Amino acid sequence: MFPLTLRRSSAKSAKAKADPAPSRWSWRMQRLMLTPGFRLGLRAGVPFCLTLMAATIYLSSEERREAIALAVSDARRSIEERPEFMVKLMAVDGATGALAANVRALVPVEFPASSFDLDVTVLRQQITDLDGVKNASVRIKPGGILQVDVTPRIPVAVWRTEDELVLVDEGGARVEVIGSRGARPDLPLIAGPGAEAQVPQALRLINATAPIGKRLRGLVRVGERRWDVVLDRDQRIMLPETGAVQALERVIALEGAQEVLSRDVLVVDMRLAQRPTVRMSEEATKQWWQIKQISGQ
Repeated sequence: MFPLTLRRSSAKSAKAKADPAPSRWSWRMQRLMLTPGFRLGLRAGVPFCLTLMAATIYLSSEERREAIALAVSDARRSIEERPEFMVKLMAVDGATGALAANVRALVPVEFPASSFDLDVTVLRQQITDLDGVKNASVRIKPGGILQVDVTPRIPVAVWRTEDELVLVDEGGARVEVIGSRGARPDLPLIAGPGAEAQVPQALRLINATAPIGKRLRGLVRVGERRWDVVLDRDQRIMLPETGAVQALERVIALEGAQEVLSRDVLVVDMRLAQRPTVRMSEEATKQWWQIKQISGQ
């Protein structure tokens, strides 16, 4: 009986060792390895975490950080200061005299300078904001030239304010300040608050005064509502708020027919189109009363 029992125990032991089924932990590990997220974590997450930890330990030293920053700065500067990226001079076209000098003074750059240090958008805006500049373009041309093309404002009138004389363009924008009226005698004179905002209308009135243009001294904006035409001999034509050009043409027609402005008249009031009035000088008024009294006797 003993030999038979021993043979059966050996057979059971051999059968147990030959069992191919994995253990519970082995099975779980195999299932985990089949999960896409876990495999991605092993391939990317673990190396990333190790690299991040190593970089954190390395950059924890302030000296190492400063050395890296200095190396990056030197590398960038060596690229930016290459000859092909250097701007050697500035050319200004379209502006002359004081305006060109103002444009050059506005660019706070000492040449040669790297093109990476020039913000052409900001420079263009600064140049456009100058009085006398209607539009401008700024670009870097081949050969290291900062090209500035300026479209200047063309003055059409002199605006007298309380403090200064200002040249204005057809839109009423400031062009430049002048020292005296004699600096631009070729341009008409306008005055009064808000006159610069009505330059187009003022130009139409000035064109309408062509028959008496030699006598014109200027236009005065009254109450920011209407115009007065000022002539020599202290004569003034008071125009209405609306239909100012037509009212002025009526006065000029009366001058051609009856020489109203050639007489001793101070003011021609056209504010009421249905009832224009004339104000004579004090001396003319006295003479008129004397003539009337003599006629009455």
